Amino acid sequence: MTGEIFRDAWGIPHLRAGDATELARLQGRVTALDRAWQLETERHRAQGTSASFLGPEALPWDRFARRVRLADTARRCLAELDRRDPETGQWLRAYVEGVNEGLVAPDAPLSPVSDPSPASDPSPASAPSPSPESSPSPGPTGAPGPTAAPGCAAAPEFARVALTPGRWEPWTPLAVWLSTHILFAGFPAKLWRERVVECLGRDAVGLFAADGPGTSGSNGWLVAGERTVTGQAVIAGDPHRFIEDPGVYQQIRLSCPEFDVVGIAVPGVPGIAHFGHTGSVAWAITNAMADYQDLYREQLRRTGAGVEALGPDGVWHRAARHTETVEVAGEDPVEVEVIETDRGPVIIGGPEGLEDGVSEPGAPPVAVALRYPPRVTGDLGFGALLPLLRARRVADVDRALDLWAEPVNVVQAADTEGGTLHRVAGRVPVRAEANRIRPVPAWEPGHDWQGWHESPRASLTDGIAVMANQRGPAAPLGVEFAAPHRADRIAALLARRERWSAAEMPALHTDTHLASAAALLDHVAALDGLTGPAAGLRGRLLGWDRRMDADSTGAALHAAVRGALVRQLARHPAFARLATPPAYPEVFQPWLALLPRIGYALEHLLTAKELYGVDRPAAVRAALEEVAARPPAGTWGDTHRLAPWRALPPMTPYDEPALSGDHDCVLCTSSVPGLTDLAARGPAARYVWDLARREDSRWVVPFGASGVPDSPHHRDQLPLWLAGDLVPVVTDWDGLRREDVVRDRGTHEETDELEELQEETDV
Repeated sequence: MTGEIFRDAWGIPHLRAGDATELARLQGRVTALDRAWQLETERHRAQGTSASFLGPEALPWDRFARRVRLADTARRCLAELDRRDPETGQWLRAYVEGVNEGLVAPDAPLSPVSDPSPASDPSPASAPSPSPESSPSPGPTGAPGPTAAPGCAAAPEFARVALTPGRWEPWTPLAVWLSTHILFAGFPAKLWRERVVECLGRDAVGLFAADGPGTSGSNGWLVAGERTVTGQAVIAGDPHRFIEDPGVYQQIRLSCPEFDVVGIAVPGVPGIAHFGHTGSVAWAITNAMADYQDLYREQLRRTGAGVEALGPDGVWHRAARHTETVEVAGEDPVEVEVIETDRGPVIIGGPEGLEDGVSEPGAPPVAVALRYPPRVTGDLGFGALLPLLRARRVADVDRALDLWAEPVNVVQAADTEGGTLHRVAGRVPVRAEANRIRPVPAWEPGHDWQGWHESPRASLTDGIAVMANQRGPAAPLGVEFAAPHRADRIAALLARRERWSAAEMPALHTDTHLASAAALLDHVAALDGLTGPAAGLRGRLLGWDRRMDADSTGAALHAAVRGALVRQLARHPAFARLATPPAYPEVFQPWLALLPRIGYALEHLLTAKELYGVDRPAAVRAALEEVAARPPAGTWGDTHRLAPWRALPPMTPYDEPALSGDHDCVLCTSSVPGLTDLAARGPAARYVWDLARREDSRWVVPFGASGVPDSPHHRDQLPLWLAGDLVPVVTDWDGLRREDVVRDRGTHEETDELEELQEETDV
């Protein structure tokens, strides 16, 4: 069986193979060639072994990964997938084989992938150390270039930390997916809401209910054929995540006689789950903001070498318990006690409570367990991946999404026959309302799960559907949603004309109007008796166009006053108890920090009828006077700059660019008001899917197709991403450069079969 790797001018891989299984293997291989360091970092994070080479800073995550049982849950999900859907199980294994081939030298021996026994150590054996090889030089269009070097040889990070690539197992992609999304629904917000109820009362929960620093969101809009110049639908949007280098998304094309799909994949996971275009149907997702994970306060006691948990039946039940050792580079290993009750793994505290905390007098020692759907069902929704690739119509996408599990998304889809789809996909448990708000007592009845919610659906309005994490079809399934500003702005922009083309969509991606500024500016407008400098600042703010453009001095002034006000409010005695969070694990602290919570909830806090005795006009006045005394010297882009996450800092720091946008803009580049103007979160990709002509579709990522720092395609898309431009989706194979021919297990040769394959897959 033969496969081919092609590249476009941006280094984006276009893959072609004889069947879906061989194509999965090719996808795994090319991902390892392009993203070896990223793949290995994600594998180690999923296993809770990243501190072994990244050092103590990675220990908090590794402890959480072990306690929450990510790897074990992935093994369970693989076993269930094999039982329910053996075809997808084999397809998954083919991807893993490809990853293992791509990570090591082409001539290194590779034995077939096998499953470890349930009791085996999750740490994989080290693969043979590859010999350094140079990266391939580009070949002429249509001709194969030199055989690609192993991914680890091209990535310098391996040598920096003396890491040898390990071996991927069939369950590793499931673990990577789970690791990437375990915090996606923001269950730590329940810890924050519990503190708010304790300190301010239940009514205060709504004041702080806002899309916060730990969540992930998206913009997405569907324009039906009745509203386009071609008569065929257009789908566009951008997922908002923490910006990482290498990027969290991978532009890719997957082609075989059965299907030909372009889309945006997650490195380490086969197929195209979230954003895809098959030629006749396209789909995209936004975060539904659903609540589908629960926290339970447990009462635990030791019984010799074991642990028991008090159940809702009043009986002490044995909990599963064992210890694991986390290796830490440069420090002694750390032992982690792993406990799992009938509710789920204990992720905070234990029989003796918090390691660094003190329990309330009379209260049991703190122990909190997490219940999450894949741990309960053994299903991550991977059964949907092959049906999505094979989809031809909206009905096919709809059926595939019935198999989806996690994360819970709002999906928009359209096909060339005029069909459209707007629905929620994923698994949300039916349970008591209290479970959704805060941790609930495991020893009290009434908090168990009672089946699953039906997936809500919605229709289009005047040929348009817009989702930007606001309350929409998923409203019955969630607690905290994004403010409606992004969704309202997109809808208003789309309403300005009757017919749209795909080429006009990128202008919406980069809109910088900040509607949420009104709450602060209304307070500023009401002030009088200001000092001269403050009065001048007030006039400049009221004359500002409310656009968060990088070259705007007005945007810089607004951000400075906003930040000063957030700090003023955070210092107020009304919030003093919230200023000191519980001694919960470090992984959860971003959800518990007062300053970011006030920053993201500022609009609610300024417009509430009453705010616990806080004199808001006085606080705004103080913030205005503070900034007037020391105003920002430049523009918004001077301080609002890209701050991507990297597992290792670069050898030579990049001069990261200035950004337009803000948290509530359609161009959602999120800083933390009151703390920093740097933007760690933003559009992790942008796409425009054209159903009239797939070749008129567009896509872009923040950096590039390659994760290798020295590659010409490591950061070549960044200027386009900054300018709001997108890369053309190439569908003509003659417009691509053939880089590699892969035959059987890692053999590279050219045969007549290639010509037959090209005839079968040309579009």
